[in-house]
Amino acid sequence: MLRRDTRSRSWFREDLGMFENAMPRYEVLSADAMAMLDKGWRRLVSEIGVEFMSDRALELFRAAGQRVEENTVFLDPEFILEQVAKAPREFDVAARNPANSIHIGGNSMAFGAVYGPPFVRQGEVRRDATMDDFRNFTKLAQSFAVLDSAGGVICEPNDTPLDSRHLDMTLALQTLTDKVYMGNVVSGVNARDTIEMGAILFGGRDVIEQTPVSISLINCNSPLRWDDRMLDAQFEYSEANQPVVLTPFILMGAMSPVTIPAALVQQIAEALSGIALSQLIRPGCPVIFGSFLSNIDMQSGSPTFGTPESGLGLLCTGQIARHFGLPFRSGGTLTSSQVPDAQAGYEALMTLLPTFLAGANWVMHSAGWLEGGLVAGYEKFIVDIELLQMMQVQFTPLEITEESLAFGAHEEVGHGGHFLGAAHTMERFRDCFYRPLLSSSENYERWMRNGGVDAAGRATKIYQQKLDEYAAPPLDDAVRAELEEYVGRRRKELGD
Repeated sequence: MLRRDTRSRSWFREDLGMFENAMPRYEVLSADAMAMLDKGWRRLVSEIGVEFMSDRALELFRAAGQRVEENTVFLDPEFILEQVAKAPREFDVAARNPANSIHIGGNSMAFGAVYGPPFVRQGEVRRDATMDDFRNFTKLAQSFAVLDSAGGVICEPNDTPLDSRHLDMTLALQTLTDKVYMGNVVSGVNARDTIEMGAILFGGRDVIEQTPVSISLINCNSPLRWDDRMLDAQFEYSEANQPVVLTPFILMGAMSPVTIPAALVQQIAEALSGIALSQLIRPGCPVIFGSFLSNIDMQSGSPTFGTPESGLGLLCTGQIARHFGLPFRSGGTLTSSQVPDAQAGYEALMTLLPTFLAGANWVMHSAGWLEGGLVAGYEKFIVDIELLQMMQVQFTPLEITEESLAFGAHEEVGHGGHFLGAAHTMERFRDCFYRPLLSSSENYERWMRNGGVDAAGRATKIYQQKLDEYAAPPLDDAVRAELEEYVGRRRKELGD
């Protein structure tokens, strides 16, 4: 059931409190184009095959009647479709605050922060990310209702031991937020720790297997190879019925041919082969059709983001995922810019607009992405929150009723008057329009009197204020103590 939030003028699921994109989907592929893509991925999986660098995975495929040569599996397309059909079209993920639980699939869109950068940018300073940064970004994600999740590796805390930092990150996500979080996928060991900590937080392994509590990103080593560490994590999560996002990592010209159709065919082959494996591990376990699709600069070889090609690929991906009856992940606020400048803004919008037009169900990198994903930016985080809030308003259907036509206001004002003081206006002025978080509409003189601060400077003040105002969501002391004991014990066992 949908309800209207009059403060933000967005549509939310009443039972889960999240954004529903009720607008029509923007579909760009004809029936003939879809048929050509279908022919392409079938040839790729059956003639070229897909590498799985895991004996367990190879054995599952072999036992299911697929041809295996060394690490390459030559897949029957009809077998893949049989496996894909076992995956749920939609599913729920529980947060420890039930009001923040999410639904994946259908019209639901869930948004998480940036994932994976080893560096951060704070004003003019670019430096290695720390655990304090990780906690700060987690707090910021908790502070903005427009984000459904802090994500997973919001930044890579380089000041903590490599073997055990996943414990600190998971603990922060579980205690500093009460939203859905992402699981660690560096290894099967890390995945097991995430699952064990989820069981502690939610009251047992049987509870989290009934309704999943984390989402985890499993990236393909494109082209056409699934690596052992990712597969080890995939086995753990799928066995525990925790959803995984099977995501080809494609930069056209480097990890795929340069043409968008070739990249789409490769993306289908890779994503569906990974989804088929999850269904062999545990039939019916939740999965998400993942897409990370952009291109490189053919002059420098550098990855580029917010490009027209990536936007078009995103629109195609949404149509393809719906064709297979799968929820999908794509989009965000991606940019190649090094700082939160005009380029960062327009490239982010070039990715975020098709994200909404395509109706992506799980949107990573929704806040904070800079410099091709190498940097998590504090100011960029706030810029992206503004963009995300504005897009949710723009993708809210109009309510056209007798009341909204406001005929009575015309009777009151008459010809040549103004509506500023009309009763209709006075009743609605507080929430009739979107109120910006970041943008300035001051006249020049007032703006100058207030310091002439640009958007990046205003973003600095906002994130600092949010961190000052942050209050941790309540958590049972016994649960917190059990989580901390687990982290301490595992840290010692891992040698840190």
